[in-house]
Amino acid sequence: MTRLHLAVALDGRYFTADPWVDLVRAADDARLDLVTIEDSFGPPAGGGRPDAVLVAARIAPLTRHIGLVPAATTTHTEPFHLSTALATLDHVSKGRAGWQPRVSGDPAEAALLGRREPLGVEELFAEAADAVEVVRRLWDSWQDDAIIKDVATGRFIDRERLHYIDFAGPYFSVKGPSIVPRSPQGQPVVAVLAHVPLAWEFAARSADLVFITPSDADSAAKIIGKLDRRLKVYADLVVHLGDDALRRRGVTTSDAAVFAGTAEQAADLIEGWARAGLDGFRLRPGELPHDLTAITRDLVPILRERGLFQPAEGGTLRERLGLAPAPNRYEEAGRA
Repeated sequence: MTRLHLAVALDGRYFTADPWVDLVRAADDARLDLVTIEDSFGPPAGGGRPDAVLVAARIAPLTRHIGLVPAATTTHTEPFHLSTALATLDHVSKGRAGWQPRVSGDPAEAALLGRREPLGVEELFAEAADAVEVVRRLWDSWQDDAIIKDVATGRFIDRERLHYIDFAGPYFSVKGPSIVPRSPQGQPVVAVLAHVPLAWEFAARSADLVFITPSDADSAAKIIGKLDRRLKVYADLVVHLGDDALRRRGVTTSDAAVFAGTAEQAADLIEGWARAGLDGFRLRPGELPHDLTAITRDLVPILRERGLFQPAEGGTLRERLGLAPAPNRYEEAGRA
């Protein structure tokens, strides 16, 4: 069985830095591959959430290995701003940035901004695909060697290595180039949560990896069979670990399968599901910080003993996940 990748999903409502730093450092010390940070434009019921991209930027200098993948909606955010924020995150993390694009059809979220009526589901995903395309083009708009710092001529940038992206579509018209130089990965990792065929198609067009929500190993295999083979596929699993796991599991509702039991039992489930052909798992702690501590302290050592998980080598998130280097489309076009 091939080595699995492990991620954790954090959905917290902390508005000070220390809890976020503690959580991500625990995952970093366990040498997990990446952490996703939830976000939405929802009304501040229950206290709201801090901005996930800014949280990741705060954490980046204080961690060493783990990939940082914040969620950010394409529905109410301009792709130019997303591209600069995520490229900046890749710079400050030294190549550990990713992005989980989200769509929103919630009328309450649309009312917060007051720009337009909510779109239909198909339009939301079409807009999201265009947004990811714009962001990717902006990431490529600076070639790696665009900054020359030539003191003799007084030239800081080689303008021949900056490119107008000239994107024009039904949702966006963006000329570019970006205002942020090309980042260490060139293209930060794009991850998509996909429940339904429309989201699978979006992932095939726009993503590097996809999070799926199977109910068991058989359903995981069926979903994998319908996905683009180029995608890395992770299964989402909510986990409650410990003596009180069953009690806490009773009040949990989720789009993903919910597990409650011991770390050994969780490892058995992961080993069984992995045979479906999964590349990894994204574990959603049922309760923070308790279940994240149980994952890093109890579950990860068991998975390592069984040979199911070993910390990946490589400095950038793309390298850790076994993704190919991201070529610059404009540089390749110039050579052609």
